[in-house]
Amino acid sequence: MRCIIVGVALGRRTLIILVALLAIGAVAWWQFANQPDPVRWQGYAEADYVKVGPTQQGLLVELDVGRGDEVVEGQPLFAQDEVGDRALRDQARNQVAQAEAQLANLEAPGKDTEIKQAEANLADARATRDRDLADLQRAETLMKSGNTTAQNIDQLRAQANSAIAKVAMAEANLAQVRSAMGRPTEIEMQKAAVSAARAALAQAEWRLAQRRVTAPIGGRIADTLARPGETIAAGAPVVSLLPPQNILVRFFVPEPALASLHRGDRVALGCDGCPADLDATVSFVSPQSEYTPPVIYSESTRAKLIFLIEARPKPEQAILLKPGQPVDVRPLGKPQS
Repeated sequence: MRCIIVGVALGRRTLIILVALLAIGAVAWWQFANQPDPVRWQGYAEADYVKVGPTQQGLLVELDVGRGDEVVEGQPLFAQDEVGDRALRDQARNQVAQAEAQLANLEAPGKDTEIKQAEANLADARATRDRDLADLQRAETLMKSGNTTAQNIDQLRAQANSAIAKVAMAEANLAQVRSAMGRPTEIEMQKAAVSAARAALAQAEWRLAQRRVTAPIGGRIADTLARPGETIAAGAPVVSLLPPQNILVRFFVPEPALASLHRGDRVALGCDGCPADLDATVSFVSPQSEYTPPVIYSESTRAKLIFLIEARPKPEQAILLKPGQPVDVRPLGKPQS
């Protein structure tokens, strides 16, 4: 009898434990089932392409890259026909040489033979001056003793003054021959002509250099938009270039979640085949809604508003995304400083 009572007591205790465990499990299941879903926003990868084209119209003769090629900054992309620009460059060079030669001619002194002739004329004039002055001095001495006439003195004095004037003229002539041949105004005008010719040469060289276009930044060739043999207008794209830092994620959030996102906040990215640690930084929050209900705003309708958000991954992670690829976005908060 005693054994029966003990068995009944143990059975009741086991039953109570089972009921308690079932109750705990039911509560846990209810909490799990009613747990709110994690916040996720739908988005897609996008890119800001760099469209590279020529600065002037011309015939496309070379295309050095193809779709999918990786290029570095400064790598050749394509080239246009440069025959005409090369001829203009050579013409400008010749005009510079001509203008510089004319300037040098205006700034140069006379010929060596002309200088030597002027020096000889000056020496002759000085010798004549010295002789006439000596004759005048002797005549003035003789005048004191009455051995010459006043008329002779006047004649010798006139000859001496003439000789002095001829020396001054010969010195001026020598200085003229030794100085620049052109007048100061002519030299200044020619200097301006040289500057203009050099500017025209620089412009011609720039136009010639523009016929060969290089990559302005490193990245992947997304597309080629022209082929050799086509005449390309100025500014028309020939190559579409995608730098890694130009890949971004665009996603849309409802109006109630807008206040929780700011520039500089980090968001987690998820996509098929992407690493688990892929994230991005919010770079743009649209000031305007993408959809406005055709009714007056109210508590029930404003939730229909959605806002565009842009986030940019790090360049080393951005290359894992492909433009147009669907992406899930989750908030992470502000970056840790």
